[in-house]
Amino acid sequence: MRLLKHRLRFLSLLLLGLSFAVIASSLAGGGAFAQDQQQVQPAQQSDQTPQSPPLANGLLDAAVADLNKAKKDFASIEDSSKSDGADDDTLVALSGRADDLNRSIAALSARLKPRFAEIDTRLTQLGAAPKEGQPPEAPIVTQERDRLTAERSQISAVTLDVDNFVTATNRLSMQLVEMRRKLFAETLFKRTGISAGTFEDAGTAFVDEGVKFSDAITSWIGFVVKAKLGSLLAAVFLSFTAAMIFLLGGYRLFGRYYVRDENIENPPYISRLSVAFWSTLIRTLSLSAFLVTSYLSLSNFNVLRPDIAPVLAAFFGFIWLVYFVGRLTNAVFAPFRPHWRLVKLSNKGARSLSWCMQAMAVVNGLDYVFDRVSESMGSPVVVTVAKSFFAALLIGLILITASFGKPILAKSGDPDAPGRRWPHGMAIILRVLGTLLIFTAVIGYVGLARFIATQLILTSAVLATMYLGFQLGKAVSRQGVFAETIIGRFLENRFKLAEVALDQAGLVAGLATYAVALLTGIPLILLSWGFHIQDLELIAYRLFTEIRIGNMSISLVGILVGVLLFAGGYLVTRWFQRWLDSNVMARGQMDLGVRNSVKTGIGYLGIALASIIAISAAGIDLSSLALVASALSVGIGFGLQNIVSNFVSGLILLVERPFKVGDWIVSGASEGIVKRISVRATEIETFRKQSIIVPNSELINASVGNWTHRNRLARSEIPVSVSFESDPKKVMDILLELVRSVPKVLKNPEPHVEFLRFGPSSLDFEMRFYLSDLSDGMEIRNSLRIEILRRFREEGISIPYPHQELHIVRDGKRGKPSSILAESADGPEGESEEVVKDVVSPVEEQLPQPQETRGAGRRRGRTPAE
Repeated sequence: MRLLKHRLRFLSLLLLGLSFAVIASSLAGGGAFAQDQQQVQPAQQSDQTPQSPPLANGLLDAAVADLNKAKKDFASIEDSSKSDGADDDTLVALSGRADDLNRSIAALSARLKPRFAEIDTRLTQLGAAPKEGQPPEAPIVTQERDRLTAERSQISAVTLDVDNFVTATNRLSMQLVEMRRKLFAETLFKRTGISAGTFEDAGTAFVDEGVKFSDAITSWIGFVVKAKLGSLLAAVFLSFTAAMIFLLGGYRLFGRYYVRDENIENPPYISRLSVAFWSTLIRTLSLSAFLVTSYLSLSNFNVLRPDIAPVLAAFFGFIWLVYFVGRLTNAVFAPFRPHWRLVKLSNKGARSLSWCMQAMAVVNGLDYVFDRVSESMGSPVVVTVAKSFFAALLIGLILITASFGKPILAKSGDPDAPGRRWPHGMAIILRVLGTLLIFTAVIGYVGLARFIATQLILTSAVLATMYLGFQLGKAVSRQGVFAETIIGRFLENRFKLAEVALDQAGLVAGLATYAVALLTGIPLILLSWGFHIQDLELIAYRLFTEIRIGNMSISLVGILVGVLLFAGGYLVTRWFQRWLDSNVMARGQMDLGVRNSVKTGIGYLGIALASIIAISAAGIDLSSLALVASALSVGIGFGLQNIVSNFVSGLILLVERPFKVGDWIVSGASEGIVKRISVRATEIETFRKQSIIVPNSELINASVGNWTHRNRLARSEIPVSVSFESDPKKVMDILLELVRSVPKVLKNPEPHVEFLRFGPSSLDFEMRFYLSDLSDGMEIRNSLRIEILRRFREEGISIPYPHQELHIVRDGKRGKPSSILAESADGPEGESEEVVKDVVSPVEEQLPQPQETRGAGRRRGRTPAE
């Protein structure tokens, strides 16, 4: 009986927070570890573990420390489970700890595997130790091999211990589950003697309980008024604010889906289903959120005392249960709106059945509230037995009375006409259930009777709501039906969807309705049948992450990720096809057949890649497919090596975008503007309007210069040479003045002039400046050269050109040239026996002069006038 009280005590509060608890519950537990108890008890094993050699690294130290801590936790859980008087709540908490322990130990084993693989790889590289007769190896190699071998042995020992712990924790979890089952069965089938003395004792205790509860309420109110009035007002304000948000927000967002339109005389069946399901679900969830928020606000502000908090939680659960049953009966039976009714009932029959259902909910809810009051006040068990007895008796009488009614719609179809009796089988079922409740309570199985009554009310209401959801999903999924709904008309008007698209959207909407019905109904049924919220967390975690098929482990999360990846890959493929066709192939005026072939090939490739990625993400092993792919890739690789290389390179260029259409690039001997990037080659147009087709693989494997990779900012240079007689400082000032006067020259970085060198015939300078757009460089350089020439002429600064003077000395005796004196700025360089016949032309620019080995001459920068 005590277990049943605990279950029913927490049932309503858990139902209130279901919509938030299921979503917010953590699917992954914290750290946990396990041990093998087949050999030695955990506590003894942790104390008697022989000392091991020094550990190799910090990772192993931490693993052993965590393992020792896990042994202590395991021993604590096991000792707590064997203690006398452990109730269901205690066993649930221990099961949660054991499950956390199991998952954390599995994580510990996974943490050691990478290091173990590293050691194996390193030992393979070192090789085996030299055998006898072979040359000895270096001592440092032997030391490293011994160290790694010792560390691997330690990791193996720890990993084996971890595996044993996993087995032990699994066994402990199963033992705790079995203990909970036995405790539930014992409590449910516990028999209590029912006699006149039982009710007499219960009446006396009930009076004392009423006095205690009245005093507790009075003292609590006085405590709140004196010490917690501000907190109470703040909590009440937050509660009412939450109520307004949930009610008004829910009506604003979903009102059109669950509010009946009274102007419709004969609403279609799908509209009646939609209003019935969504009005029950959305309004009940809104009330649940409000009640949970109110309770948490009062609890967080420390307004509730330990003896008042469970009673208030039970009262909130009572409100939720009565409201839920009332909303469901009003949605299905529609006692005052026969044209919205889902079942064929007369008006009188619909009203009578609604009252019967709500009466049973009120009786069961009050029994639950009174049970919490008795527990808070410390009343004897006989009070709870008496209350549950009368509750079961009343619910049984209501069922029997309802079986004799006439709720079925008359054959004439007039809802105001007197109805017909129940079908014979239905009437028998109601009478059997009512009689079973009364008989079970009378023979002393009050807990079983109370459990049956709760399931008749709560489980039946949840199943009816789920049935509505299934029928609604089935109706919405029918062809052509979704287009007639409110959402279908909105999608059609907003997105201009065609009939086929609306039909597919209806299929998705039907599946979504199924999912909503299942996700809200199944947890409620499990909770009402004795499951705890932590049990639901564990089920959800294993369902989403640990589904095993043979040696393969898959999860719903992985499957969902795989589906999303496939959908993303499919959309990216379609987008890429359209982009390639409209932006690359269409501009290139390619043949329609070629364009279609390329689009089809890319579509097949993209979908294949998306499928492989999705299957891998879902956890499906592709090793068998890898053998087939490797066999085919040999022939394909040799035959289409260049094509595939260019194709993949083209994809890389399009995705990575080291350059794009319109960029100014330099690749090898090719320089120009990128005009087109296809999957095989890239077209570059030179400044002489020549088109160069460069294979994509060459652009990937070679260095490519991009003048406009990130921006069009560029530096421009103008070399300037002046004569040796010019003032360098003045030249630099003139050049800076001219370049700074150009508007398009950037001020930051600032332009500057470099004095490069003393040339053979001139002083060489270079003007350097930055432009925001490098395409303006030619125009600006031309303008600057003109201005430089004009300004130099005004300032008398000469621009020299190479000039060479030849002095011919004749031998008086022979009357012919005997030597040539070639003077340069550095003085005579030597003599020559031949006459220099070639003289550098004055119009030649600074070209390298041939070296004179045995002549002497003088070279000097000359102005044209000189």
